[in-house]
Amino acid sequence: MDRPVPRPHPCRGQRQRFSHRETLDAQSFGRGPSKWLVDNKSIPEDLYPSWKAVIDQALEGIDACYARAGDVKQIRLHGDCHPGNILWTDAGPHFVDLDDSRMGPAMQDLWMLLSGDRTAMAMQLHHVLAGYEEFMELDRRELNLIEALRSLRLIHYSYWIARRWDDPAFPAAFPWFGTQRYWQDRILELKEQIALMSEEPVRPS
Repeated sequence: MDRPVPRPHPCRGQRQRFSHRETLDAQSFGRGPSKWLVDNKSIPEDLYPSWKAVIDQALEGIDACYARAGDVKQIRLHGDCHPGNILWTDAGPHFVDLDDSRMGPAMQDLWMLLSGDRTAMAMQLHHVLAGYEEFMELDRRELNLIEALRSLRLIHYSYWIARRWDDPAFPAAFPWFGTQRYWQDRILELKEQIALMSEEPVRPS
């Protein structure tokens, strides 16, 4: 007689909230950073109307994605879970660089493991979810958040650099930041995200 397959138990990250870390959402990673960039005149004056229009559209798209996902659970996250933050040793993988740990949807720790075109991401997502769900079930409504979370990261990244521009290390590390070309590229990037957020989400193949 076959043994029943055990259902995953809630992981440690679901058991309680962070005491002092904020939550990743449209306010903390989108509207708040955008307002700061405006208030501090970070965007070149001639590009501001185009940038503001695309930011407003992107935030509307993000809100729509969150609405489609519904009331998703907020758990403790790594927050910056891309392949560069996985250190492999003989003992297996270790996740490093926990500076961005915060509360948020589980999908935040999964989408940055995907790359390439839609077909490639669908295949990668199949394998990522197969491994993830050995430990914890994922509410598949969170697939609606993939492009919204990517958009929020793009918005927040400009804010993250701008906030630290007085640190001498930042102009040296990001010499292209603040140039006309930089902000033109951000406008184009967000236009692409607006289109992607209006499509059906990527699903595992």
